Amino acid sequence: MDPVQFYKCLSDETRLRCLLLIYHEQELCVCELTGALREIQPKVSRHLAQLRQCEILLDRRQGQWIFYRVNPDLPQWAKQVLDDTLVGNMSFLEENLSSLRRMGDRPARVQACC
Repeated sequence: MDPVQFYKCLSDETRLRCLLLIYHEQELCVCELTGALREIQPKVSRHLAQLRQCEILLDRRQGQWIFYRVNPDLPQWAKQVLDDTLVGNMSFLEENLSSLRRMGDRPARVQACC
């Protein structure tokens, strides 16, 4: 993983929020992210595609829905950056996490939006 490319991928607020939410929740679908971020699906999908191109995220298809997770093969230094950023900046995601919590438990969220 090239550190310049890694940090460029994190330089956009929407991408950073998506990545930190996915890192916190372990896996999220596009519909969950659009609800949490209060953004339109094309915008969120475009940013997720960029994170996937940088090999920071992986996706999996379940029916018509696509779920995203952090690439487990990220170098340890990159995982540490994500961990430190999340732990040190939970207030940055407070509103987004609140929106996810209002969706209910994870299985209910998956059934409700996916």
